Amino acid sequence: MTEAAVTRLVRAGDPLLDGAATLFDEYRQHYGANPAPEPVTTWLTDLVLSGRARIYVAATPEPAGICSVAVAPAALTLRTVWLIRDLYVTPGARRRGVAQTLLTAVTEDARAAGAHRLSLRTETSNTRAIDLYAKNGFDVLTDVAVMERVL
Repeated sequence: MTEAAVTRLVRAGDPLLDGAATLFDEYRQHYGANPAPEPVTTWLTDLVLSGRARIYVAATPEPAGICSVAVAPAALTLRTVWLIRDLYVTPGARRRGVAQTLLTAVTEDARAAGAHRLSLRTETSNTRAIDLYAKNGFDVLTDVAVMERVL
């Protein structure tokens, strides 16, 4: 297991911001996007400064994993739902507890903030991720239709 310290980015001058941007760019490339270091840094800085997303970085001591979370209203409970949007660990840090550490930090923050639920989605073929999420208390929902409209 790797000792990873998790930090939530909260300001533009955060010393981990550049490393987090590099990881987001690697994550995007993993899924077929072209490298875009400058636009990714601008996008990430905007997310952090606007508060539209919570960005977590796991460092060992170099950035080794990232997780983005969107907070959405949950009208029925008058609370919030936290949605894990992106979770990525560098290939060299995988299977060493970095993703587990990120999930624990996000879960603790969501609980402390009074969130009603923590949700995520992943590809059904990503069995390693599904196993990790199940070990962390996430359940596969079979009675929900996930729908989207690309704009």
